[in-house]
Amino acid sequence: MEKKPHFARREFLPREVTSISLALLLVAVLLLNALLYLYLSKFDSASERAETDPGLCPFGHFKLGAVKNCSPWLSCEAISREVRKLKCVGEGAVKKVFLSEWKENKVVLSQLINSELKEDFLHGLKMLKALQSKHVVRLLGYCEQQFTILTEYHPLGSLRGLNETLRIPKYKGMNTWRHRLMLAIDYVSVIRYLHSSPLGTLVMCDSNDLDKVLSQYLLTSDFHILVNDLDALPLVNRSAGRLVKCGHRELQGEFVAPEQRWPYGEDVPFEDELMPPYDEKTDIWKIPDVSNFLLGHVEGSDIVRLHLFDIHAACKKEDPAERPSAREVSDTYRKVLALLIQETAMAGSREML
Repeated sequence: MEKKPHFARREFLPREVTSISLALLLVAVLLLNALLYLYLSKFDSASERAETDPGLCPFGHFKLGAVKNCSPWLSCEAISREVRKLKCVGEGAVKKVFLSEWKENKVVLSQLINSELKEDFLHGLKMLKALQSKHVVRLLGYCEQQFTILTEYHPLGSLRGLNETLRIPKYKGMNTWRHRLMLAIDYVSVIRYLHSSPLGTLVMCDSNDLDKVLSQYLLTSDFHILVNDLDALPLVNRSAGRLVKCGHRELQGEFVAPEQRWPYGEDVPFEDELMPPYDEKTDIWKIPDVSNFLLGHVEGSDIVRLHLFDIHAACKKEDPAERPSAREVSDTYRKVLALLIQETAMAGSREML
């Protein structure tokens, strides 16, 4: 009788190893998808949670620091009695800003400095009160009679200092494509919120150049973005035929949207009365430029830009009607983040195998 070859069993070892590897890879993929699902579910629920009230306090109240209970907005009397100015940290055309202290908490006190612009100041206060949400700096109190506003303090300051902040040893670990893309998602989420706010469609008019845009937003210590300056937020009402114009002066440069520029050529002197109004799609035009700054130049950021190329090209359409909505841009950003996280994890799983 012919004997069976002794090496017959060894023929299947490579296949067994391959099967085990494939099984492990499949488990890794399934686990990754589950984690991505949980991550995106958390992202979406966080977006829907407390859209109209930061800290889960009722309207007219706030929570600060580790305090568990909500306090009512501070009144004129309380601000005068309990808030102590420490130093001036900023000054603009409308107001002067002071780092201050309230019950051992650092806070920000803003005061009107130009009485001719008191309507702008009061408009900013009105917007701040009405738009309190996780996208907007927290209001702690105000005094209309003294043209004073009290808000939460964020030590990292405005977005203008982002790159400097990321060079600080404490924050160097945040200088990655993922954290930078999440900041861009935060920025677009603010625009999305303003375009679908409780008051209607609001346009971010203080945005004539990149530096001005960055100055309107704060960077929190846990690396999120809040809009801080709401003095120039006109309302678009299409059903009533109401569009907007950002100021009464001629706007120039590639940063502003085409419809914001004087359309009648250099031979015709600018006249505000002849300047056509526009809508919120001016904010969409500026998204790629702001995101380009936020993404920076770190490992992987060019890959992110490649994935965002199509949506950014759509944002730069000459015809405002052809540009996507802030919601569409936001959804695309989130999908790109999820895709890149998945690709990164898959690459890591293959290396493990």
